[in-house]
Parts: sequence; C-alpha cells; structure tokens
Amino acid sequence: MKHRTVGTSGLRVSRLGLGTGEWGRGVDGDDAAAQITAFVEAGGTLVDTSDTYGDGRAVRVLAEILDDVVPRADLVLSVDSGLSPADAAGHWTVDCSRRALLAGLDRTLRDLGTDHLDLWSVGAWDTRTPLDEIAATLETAVSSGRVRYAGVRGYRGWQLATLASRVSVVAAQAEYSLLARGTEDDLIPAAAWHGVGVLAVSALGGGVLTGKYRDGVPADARGADPVRSAGIAPFLGEDGSKVVEAVLTAADGLGTSPLAVALAWARDRPGVASTVVGTRDIGQLTGVLAAEDVDLPSAIAAALDDVSSPWR
Repeated sequence: MKHRTVGTSGLRVSRLGLGTGEWGRGVDGDDAAAQITAFVEAGGTLVDTSDTYGDGRAVRVLAEILDDVVPRADLVLSVDSGLSPADAAGHWTVDCSRRALLAGLDRTLRDLGTDHLDLWSVGAWDTRTPLDEIAATLETAVSSGRVRYAGVRGYRGWQLATLASRVSVVAAQAEYSLLARGTEDDLIPAAAWHGVGVLAVSALGGGVLTGKYRDGVPADARGADPVRSAGIAPFLGEDGSKVVEAVLTAADGLGTSPLAVALAWARDRPGVASTVVGTRDIGQLTGVLAAEDVDLPSAIAAALDDVSSPWR
C-alpha cells in the first residue's frame, strides 16, 4: 500500500485508513483482529477510532488488539475528543473546553494502554469555548508528549483557517465522496493554504455508491436503521441515482467493483492524504484493499466529476 505525507507535516500515513466505527457494534473482537491483521499485512498504518464509536466499545476492542495482534508501533492511531456519544435521538454533546479535551485524551490513552496518540483531533466546532483555549490545549497535548500531531474533525473551511492561524494543525477529517463534495468549495482550499492534509471519510456515501441501494433498502443495511438512515437519505434521490449509475458503468468498463471506483476517486482528489473506510467483516475489507490497485483513467475521473457536480 502506498503512503502519503499529511499536508506539509512530517506525518506519513497509508493512503487507505481503517475505520473502527462498527467495532463493538456489528464487529466483534475476533472480526476486528482479522481485519486489522489483513490491513497491516497489506501495508496499512492509519487506524481511526473514537470514544463515540459504539459508545466507547470500539476503543475497548482496539485496546485488546494492540500489541497482542499487531504491534502498537506499526500503527498510526488517529483519535478525537470533545464529543460525547449520541443519545437515543442521535444528538451529540459538544464540549471542547480544556478540561473536557484533556480528560478525553487521558481517558483514551488509559483505555488503549498507550502513552501517546499519533494524531489527536478536536472532534467538533465548539461555539462555547474560546478558540485560543482550544489552541492552547492542543499545544499542551503535543508539548507533553501525549500527542504527536494535532488535527480537527467536522470543521468548515473558515473554522480550520481560524484555528490553524493559532496552532499547528496537520489534518482535517471530513466527509468527502462523489455524493458529498461541498468540502471542495470550502475546507479543501483552506486546508491547502495552511498545509493541512484532508482525511476523507464516508467515501462510499454510506454504501450508496456501491450500488447496494439500487433496487431498494437491504434489511441489514444502514438505510434500514431508523437513526442511522438519516445520513444517507439525501443520496437516494434522482441526482444520487445518476451518480451511482455512472459509478457502476465505470466499474463495468474497468473490470472492477463500484466500491473500488468510488474509493479511488476520493483517494486521489487533490489535498486528500488518506481515505478512511470502515468495514463489517474481512470480506468487505478485502474488497476495499483491492481498490489500492485501481487507478482511474483521466477520462473516467472527469466523467464522474461532471455527473456528481450537483453535490458540490
């Protein structure tokens, strides 16, 4: 697997990252161990987790794997703080105060059994906490040795620019796919100006770009979950269907999977350092890893750009 530098920093990561959003929920410890083993054997390094995933279960599953299954030193661990797990209605609590951020960092380090995180990100924009306080907290975390690099998640372009003018930020994690291109007009230009690398998440549009919703909603899919379906509902209309059909056509012409086409498109966009993908089982991960060998011809990439332009 190829590796890239994150922005203008010295942090290097695999251009495909392993997400743990399903760990502890739909993925048990054995499945997680199999996934991370295959990922590392393929040359992957970037592993993304959060104490909001599965109400903290994802971190606990990862903790059982570190060193016992894969050496901690072989991984680039990316974690965030500042968000509390969603309640039953899907509402999040944001608290990026110095007290909350450092408490979250120390808790994560303790739960993972490690003395540092490679990338630690502010989990959300917090209107109640002064930005200078957030910047100082990131500096404290890095200078103390508990964190190697600082980043943000879910920031708009102007928010990233404002924080990056106060403290060194190397990564911005954001949703980015053929069905979610708003970051191109906002976050990505700001990231490029400040030397920040983009970590793209949800590159498969919640699974929509694989074609799995083409003929309806599968019973075991995210779209069948009343709470989680809200994230993909906007993609299931006419404009989304046009993009999906274009991806399926491209995949057929290239002799590969729609997953590989959608993932390769996001992976190779300007400014993207890595694309983070979560999988339910080793079979799905195998398909994701196969995308590493897919390079989209410029004509196909241009055609996908054109058909997905309404999503900018």
